[in-house]
Amino acid sequence: MSVSSSPLGQFLRARRELLQPEDVGLPREATRRVPGLRREEVAARADISPEYYLRIEQGRDRRPSEQVVRSLAKALLLDDNGLSYLSRLARPRPYLRAVRASVGVSESVTRLLDRWKQTPAYVTDANLDVLASNSMARLIAPTILVPGTNLLEAAYDQVTMTTVMHSAGQPRDDEMIREYIAALRFNGDPHDARLQDLVGRLSTSHLSFRRIWAEYDAKPLSAGVSTMLIEPFGVVSLNWQTLGIPLSPGQFLTTYMAEPGSRAVAVLDSLSRGLSSGRELAMGGLESALVLGGRDREARDERAS
Repeated sequence: MSVSSSPLGQFLRARRELLQPEDVGLPREATRRVPGLRREEVAARADISPEYYLRIEQGRDRRPSEQVVRSLAKALLLDDNGLSYLSRLARPRPYLRAVRASVGVSESVTRLLDRWKQTPAYVTDANLDVLASNSMARLIAPTILVPGTNLLEAAYDQVTMTTVMHSAGQPRDDEMIREYIAALRFNGDPHDARLQDLVGRLSTSHLSFRRIWAEYDAKPLSAGVSTMLIEPFGVVSLNWQTLGIPLSPGQFLTTYMAEPGSRAVAVLDSLSRGLSSGRELAMGGLESALVLGGRDREARDERAS
């Protein structure tokens, strides 16, 4: 069986194999051995010939029309993010490969970060490498939200640490890791050497990364809630939002905000006042770290406090 060498073909095959016949209203024969849908089943749902679909999946036709791309997305039950990613694979733009060469954060964005005295904020690139952060971000996560750190690698390190700290048999929450991996695929350039190196290292060191990466989920980071351990305040819930930086393709600005009336408001205010006064906060070096997922757990902590 031929395996496609094109990102487009690899994506189509992975998403096809994840779908089950029941997902698209097809009967499952007792003798069926194919994982997911057959090629001809996808072709029929997309209203194209099996031969044409085979050429696309094997990488022999790498630029299907927009109509075919939309039909394939519908056949594979892709959402809007999946359609956007599939369209990009079908019509790659030459300048995408040059994005990695520009890793500097613009002066205007740097000034914006510095002016936010009560709002933790940082900038990442398409590979989740932290490019810049303000003082508040480095206070809430001094070992993570610093330039040079990769968020996905740091997330895996943190999950490993919290797993060791908790009792045996307690399930690990990898929700944020899944979001990071989906964003890495959605934003990353498959031809970028940095992305290839990162994927190679994580695939070697983490079985769960190989499994999740093989699902080919593609979705940008947008907004959510993270639980964070900020000493000496304890576990705090912060809302986060990520936006693309218009004049810097491949760069993203993330900010953290406290829910009005929550304990997190007082925590951020205390950190901000400490920065403004220039005094040293007695926090044992302010050792804090992202606690991935755990949103329900943190909410219980909030109600109990």
